[in-house]
Order: sequence, then C-alpha cells, then structure tokens
Amino acid sequence: QVQLVESGGGLVQPGESLRLSCAASVSISSIYAMSWYRQPPGKQRELVALITNGGSTNYANSVKGRFTISRDNAKNTVYLQMNRLKPEDTAVYYCKADRERFVVGPGYQYWGQGTQVTVSS
Repeated sequence: QVQLVESGGGLVQPGESLRLSCAASVSISSIYAMSWYRQPPGKQRELVALITNGGSTNYANSVKGRFTISRDNAKNTVYLQMNRLKPEDTAVYYCKADRERFVVGPGYQYWGQGTQVTVSS
C-alpha cells in the first residue's frame, strides 16, 4: 500500500558527504513516522534517524551532529543528509514508514529496498 524508494547511495571517501532520498507513494503527512535504518555487513539493522509527522526527530548517538533527517511534504520525500562520513558508516541504508503510532503489523509498517553507502579510502 505504501511504496518507498531510496536513492543517493554510493562510494565516498572518509570526511565526505552524501544525501539519501526516500520517495513515498503516499502523502508523508498521513504517516506517523518516517525513519532511516542501516545494516552494516555482518551486523544487525539499527535505527539511524527518525522524524514524526509533528516534526520531532531522533538520532542514534553514533550519528548525532553529523546526520540530519528532514522531509519535503510537497515531494513526499524524506532525506538523510550525511556529513563527515566515516568507514563505520558503511552499510545498506533502508527507509521505513510507520503509518500509525500505536499499531504494529502488516499494512502499517513499510520498508524500502535499501541503498548502499560505502565509505572507504
């Protein structure tokens, strides 16, 4: 019911920047929260950043001060600006939509297919 398409990943050197985009097939104003997760090779998937439809944000400690999540409601798109990238930021980055705050299950949570970010010298 909700399609999410990530883009913007790539190969960069340490210290450089990337901006990821997540385009949704529905109005993101109707979605409770949009978030970015990442899964490094051989590691568990972890929450990176989250933004609610009220504008509240939350970040993992490892990216605070370097990453910024934002949204453009007119474009139904959520962004993740990643600055001062480190090799440990290397991962597949996934976009997630939570349609409602208090409901969990199929039809209420949606995931994109992911985009690869590689930080290497």
